[in-house]
Parts: sequence; structure tokens; C-alpha cells
Amino acid sequence: MHPSRRAFARSAVAGTMLFPGLLSELLAADDPLAPRTPHHPAKAKAVIFLFMSGGVSHVDSFDPKPKLTADHGKQVTFDHPETRNRPGYEKLFLKRPDWAFKPRGKSGMEVSDLFPHLAEQADDIGLVRSMHTSHSNHYNATLGMHTGSFAAARPSIGAWTSYGLGTVNRNLPSFLVLAPQMPYAGTQVWAADFLPGMHQGTRVVPGAEPVANLRPRVPTDRQRLELDALAAFNDAHAGRADPQLAARVRSFETAFGMQAGMPDALDLSKETNETLALYGLERGRADGFGWQCLVARRLVERGVRFVELIHTGSSANWDSHGNMADHGRLAREVDRPMAGLIRDLKRVGLFDDVLVVWTTEFGRTPFNNTAGNPGREHHNWAFSSWLAGAGVKRGYVHGATDEHGIRAAEKPVHVHDFHATILHLMGLNHERLTYRHAGRDFRLTDVSGTVVRDVLS
Repeated sequence: MHPSRRAFARSAVAGTMLFPGLLSELLAADDPLAPRTPHHPAKAKAVIFLFMSGGVSHVDSFDPKPKLTADHGKQVTFDHPETRNRPGYEKLFLKRPDWAFKPRGKSGMEVSDLFPHLAEQADDIGLVRSMHTSHSNHYNATLGMHTGSFAAARPSIGAWTSYGLGTVNRNLPSFLVLAPQMPYAGTQVWAADFLPGMHQGTRVVPGAEPVANLRPRVPTDRQRLELDALAAFNDAHAGRADPQLAARVRSFETAFGMQAGMPDALDLSKETNETLALYGLERGRADGFGWQCLVARRLVERGVRFVELIHTGSSANWDSHGNMADHGRLAREVDRPMAGLIRDLKRVGLFDDVLVVWTTEFGRTPFNNTAGNPGREHHNWAFSSWLAGAGVKRGYVHGATDEHGIRAAEKPVHVHDFHATILHLMGLNHERLTYRHAGRDFRLTDVSGTVVRDVLS
């Protein structure tokens, strides 16, 4: 009599064919998530990527322009992509900043009152004032900032980092995304695209249940038994099944590991009141940007390579077309947590090992169709980003825009250059980090990109 499928699985697991944990052994010879040696010595062991969705105004935050204030109301003429052939925008007028700038710290870096807490950390950041990007639409610019591609889907920078370096904690994904709402471009922001699927980001949603189905429904030993049995069948078909099988197998293992590793990472009950205060976080709260920042610190402590925090705002994102006062409300949501993250990383001894990246998809226009217009339009010609932590020159300002903040004028930094610099700090050569797909080698920086070495310590 032939044994039943269930009996076969049990006998296979219990006998010499399989044993608990066999899936890892079966794939160990070619393990895409195993830790990999970087191309060169890495300054950073992990990245915390802070993304402000919607377009933060550089001239109201990190790029002081006294001439813009002095020339408020002056008419300017140029062919801007967001005002071209747009009714009511035939004439453009300079618009002064809504927040005052002042020198901060020993470095004297000028930061506006929009971010008063972060301004206190000016001596810890490397500020890039000469960023520019290739598109003025949210979708395309957001896609470009994450994937290096402004038109077609490509792997995210977090996926590239996972692919290049693997992971050191198999109970947690190598790439995690903390996002309360979907950003522009949706899941493409953290997708692996043509890279093996196990490198894509795993989304964590702040709230009562950050990760769905995290609690196991069956005892752990039984779940391990079932997973190993499933591995036997998957392994038998691996040679002739679809190419996504290995990724699905890995996802089972990752999900199993997360049930052990993620509850601990998300448990803030043992954090001190002092630590919670750094992030402006009330005890028991499991939402808000303060929660995202503190959880990010706990994740990199546990070996996660790349953690992205997406801020979309509690009611609206940074796309302040109609009212720049929205910037004030949004800044209050992130200012203390971002400053707290820097302080906390220094306090626990991780600041020299973790790279903190702050960016948005583009800036906002230093002009509008009237000088009294309360908002600003999309502006891809110039914006600001900053880096802090591992390998970054502290209290340093790189590049400059013109006198009105309209164009990146000195030492311009394109998104491809920005990506090349981040990868470099992680020990990865952006020209060597490639993947063969559709007959050619692809990379995050497409066919360009130069490491911004002036910002490196």
C-alpha cells in the first residue's frame, strides 16, 4: 500500500532524508542572503533612510537665500517644467522664505526655524545643498530617488543593498520599510523588480498590528516540521518550476524567522522614559514618526541592513501647493524624532556604524504666479538632502544653488551621484554592483553617477 502524502512528509522529516532547519542547508551552497564581502572596506554597516514624501522646500529649510528675501515680488522669466503652458502662470514672481535662517552649532551651518530640534544637530550632519533630479512629477521623481530610474520600474536602493551585502540576521528581513501610507509610486519604492524576490522590502505599518499574522497559530516545533516538509517538495521541483520558487521558499523562512525576531524588535516596553522622550514618543504609542525612528534604531541594532522610514504626514504630505503653513505642521511631526534618532545612535554607540540619509523627491519653487501665493510648486532643478553618521563629514555643507535657490550652481549632485555615495559608504562600488537582466547588466546608477567624496570623512 502506498503511503499517504502526509505520512510521507512525516517520515521524510523524521528520517534521514530531512531534519529541522533543512531548508537553510539545502540552499546554503548558493544562499543569496548570506553575508557577502563588500567591494571595499565599508564605513557603514546599515542605512536608515528617511524619506519625506511630497517635496520639501529647500529655501524654507536648509538653503538660506537672503537675495530671495530681498527680491521678493521681482518678476523672473524662464521655461520651468511645472509652469510651462500652464494657464495663470504666464508671469512668475520670486517668493521669500516663510521661515528665518540662522547659524547653528560650531560649524555655523544655517538651518531654518522649520526644524529647530534638528538644527541643534547641525554639527553632526553633512548637508548637500546642490541636489537636482530628472523629473518634476511626484511619481517619476519618487521612483528615481529610490531606484535610479525615472520611467520604468527598477530595483530599490534597499534591494540593491540587500543583494550586494546579504544579511546578518536570518530572523529579520534584510530590508524593512516603515510606512503608514503608500507613497507616490507605491510598492515600487521598495520592490526588488528583476533582482531575486527575497531582496524586496518588507513593509511594517505603524499601529496596533505593524506586521500581519506575526503570532504563530500552531506551536513552533510543528510549524518548523511543516516548513521542512514543504521544503522537500519545493526542492524536488526547483529545477523545473518557475524562477520565483526560490523567492517564495525564502519568504516562508523569513516569515517563520520574523515570528521569533520581529516581536522583540517592535517591543518598546523596556525602553526608558528618557529614550522615549528623545523621540517625542508617549509610552504605549505604536504610531507616529517617533515610533518609526525608534523602531529603526532597534532594527539596525539587530542587524537589518536597510531600514526606510517614509513620512507621508498625518493628514497630507509635503506637497504644499496651496499653503506652505502645511510645512510647519509636517515638520513638527518629524523634527524631534529625527534629532532624537541622531542623539540616540550616538548614545548607544551606533552613530559611527549607521548611515542616516534624509531626502525628499525634489524641492519647491522659489517663485510662484504671484509673490503672495501661499504655496510653492514642484522644483526638480534644486533641492537639499543630508547624510549623517558612518563615514560622513560632520558640520559640512556641500555645493550651493544660485542666489535665488533656483538652480544647483556649485558642485551639483544628481540622484545618481547621491546613490553612488550611499553605496560607497556601504562598501559597494556602484559600477560593479550589477545584475544581468534582459540581455544586459543593470545597476542602481544606470550609466552615470560619481561618488561625492567631499562629503566623506
